[in-house]
Amino acid sequence: MNLTRSKSNEDRLVINKLLGDNHILIPDADELAPAEKIKLIEKKFRDIMLILGLDLTDDSLKDTPLRVAKMYVNETFSGLLPENEPSITLFDNKYNYSEMLIEKNIPVYSCCEHHFVPIIGKAHIGYISGGKVIGLSKLNRIVHYFAKRPQVQERLTVQVAEYLKEALGTENVAVMMEAEHLCVASRGVRDVGSSTITSSYHGQFLDPVKRNEFNLQIKH
Repeated sequence: MNLTRSKSNEDRLVINKLLGDNHILIPDADELAPAEKIKLIEKKFRDIMLILGLDLTDDSLKDTPLRVAKMYVNETFSGLLPENEPSITLFDNKYNYSEMLIEKNIPVYSCCEHHFVPIIGKAHIGYISGGKVIGLSKLNRIVHYFAKRPQVQERLTVQVAEYLKEALGTENVAVMMEAEHLCVASRGVRDVGSSTITSSYHGQFLDPVKRNEFNLQIKH
């Protein structure tokens, strides 16, 4: 199951708005094929390097525009391609497991949309089954999918939570992220060592007892 692609166009618009995609994506953003995007980005990045005064005849630099273009489309911003949305596998909760399930320390490698430098951290996800359980690796894939695009951490946290609520058919979802932003560490204030924490609690996790239990578990 692919959550957005399996919906009608009207439903997809609602979900994309909920997930914040309308904030950064222009209409018909996926009209260009990946190969076309790579070709165009290669040319534009070559222009940037020339403006900076770099010698593109140098053996070390001559293929950099193509390398960067491939990296942008196929890796760093691969979450902008709808075809990369993870296929979600759900199972019936036959064991009647009614406690929270937590997947913690999921690696987060994203990109700050303000300066296009890395956001590096980890995500913690908890949910309480409403009748379905999700394959554990899919939790990682969902985080990676939304991380692989220009982001702010607040939106990324909410996107993962809202996507899981829709996929699992339950409000009982909690997401917390802690990350270092290189736009803070490597430029500007150059504050090394600080981190940013964001969270999105829903359903039973709005109860202080459940929330504290979740927070306690991810600290161990």
